[in-house]
Amino acid sequence: MSDNREEWKEQQQEEEKNIQNQETRNNNNGSSPVVEENKPQSQEEETLEKKLEAKDSRIKELEEENLALKDQYLRKAAEFENFRKRMLKEKQEAIQFANKQLLLDLVHILDDFERAIKSAETSKDFDSFHEGILMIEKRLYELLERKWGLKRLESVGQPFDPNKHEAITSEERPDHEVSIVLEDYQKGYSLHDKIIRTAKVKVSMPKAKDTSTVNNEQNTMAGT
Repeated sequence: MSDNREEWKEQQQEEEKNIQNQETRNNNNGSSPVVEENKPQSQEEETLEKKLEAKDSRIKELEEENLALKDQYLRKAAEFENFRKRMLKEKQEAIQFANKQLLLDLVHILDDFERAIKSAETSKDFDSFHEGILMIEKRLYELLERKWGLKRLESVGQPFDPNKHEAITSEERPDHEVSIVLEDYQKGYSLHDKIIRTAKVKVSMPKAKDTSTVNNEQNTMAGT
């Protein structure tokens, strides 16, 4: 009986050892290591979530900035379009009224013509009318020359210049060595020393020398 009891005790001890070993293995492969593995995974998810939140916040900021820039662009485009229209209008008005002052000056000359015509209708005095017309013409020219830089070209007696003169007719003049303006059919004008209308004139044509006479003269000079 004692041998059986001893054998039974040894079996019980062996089973207890096996149970302890199993619990040790369960502890090594059980819940504790799982908790240790899940802990870093939770931190990674938290970090990822923070990054996503930061990206969402940045996207929202960029969208708001884009809307602000778009609004600013539309405002600038509208301002530029208004500026362009205003400049175009001012340019058109400047063109339309560029000669305003000149026309106002000419209106006074028209007043003089009206007074001269009315005076001529009443008095029927041709000499007075003619004198009045001459005075008006003189006043008009002096006004244009003084205020607007318009000058009349004096051509008669001047050498012919194709930049200033347009020859309508010509006359042979043996005593002239170069072409000279003989008559002025229509006055030429310059504006600030730039020709704006050439004068229509009659010019002299120097008589060409006879070639035989020129040869005789040359032979005479060679013989001497």
